[in-house]
Amino acid sequence: MKEIVIITGAGGTLAKALAKKLENKYAIRFLTRTKKHENEFEWNIEKGIIDENAFENVSHIIHLAGANISEKKWTEERKKEIISSRVDSAQLILKALQKKNIQLKSFISASAVGIYGAITSEKIFKEDDQKGNDFLSEVVIRWEKAADEFLEKGLAERVVKVRTSIVLSEKEGALKKMSVPVKFGIGSPIGSGRQYIPWIHIDDICSVFEFALKNENVSGAYNASAPQHTDNENLTKEIAEVLDKPLFMPNVPGFVMKLIFGELAVVLLEGSRTSSEKLQNAGFQFKFPDLKNALEDLFKNNKLT
Repeated sequence: MKEIVIITGAGGTLAKALAKKLENKYAIRFLTRTKKHENEFEWNIEKGIIDENAFENVSHIIHLAGANISEKKWTEERKKEIISSRVDSAQLILKALQKKNIQLKSFISASAVGIYGAITSEKIFKEDDQKGNDFLSEVVIRWEKAADEFLEKGLAERVVKVRTSIVLSEKEGALKKMSVPVKFGIGSPIGSGRQYIPWIHIDDICSVFEFALKNENVSGAYNASAPQHTDNENLTKEIAEVLDKPLFMPNVPGFVMKLIFGELAVVLLEGSRTSSEKLQNAGFQFKFPDLKNALEDLFKNNKLT
């Protein structure tokens, strides 16, 4: 009999791609706001409601739920939503497991490399490095603390926190947004262009979660970022090269981004390098460690149009 895996964040690109990758070896269930299929179970984080039938005979939970960091301006209300969607959702699951006296084999939570803070420096961050002190790092610190509670309270044999980088996907996200102006010949780097962009191919991030699920010796936090580092200017140039488009527009000034996006602009104007050495030492192998190969796969293989 297949082990049961619950995936939250059912509407996201990652959840859909991951479920497809796992469905042959695991029985997949989703927690979702609106039930449409037999393997979906409803929950409402704001109201504290969850269908406890989802947890019958469950072995693993992969917690991907979380409001998009860069979708809207960071008003105080939006900040609360960003945190609640990650932390309160985990606590809702935790309480349901406590009520039903269930212990998971693993609780695997999405996290983010934003835990180190939105800064551009020569440092390459590892998992045990000092955390940042800005809003993004606060979000991730609280996010990971909520995940750790499953271990502390005996509700999971192990907890894995996957500190995700910017996911390069053909469906949505940063790559799709960056490629549109490049295709029309008006693409350009943002700010100084020197801010680092930790990245990972959508296939690789799915494989990281699968790796965490299958390997009992994997626990704790792992940076999920490709080993090849890049910055905003180089990424923009690589996109233009793969698309065979000219790139001659000047950089978009940082102050313009701040006027448009407010505090959120820090996501676009600053960024750090992160090390995936711990993940690789655990035995994980990247399919797309090279940026150009990753872009060619997404663009030229008709994945991104």
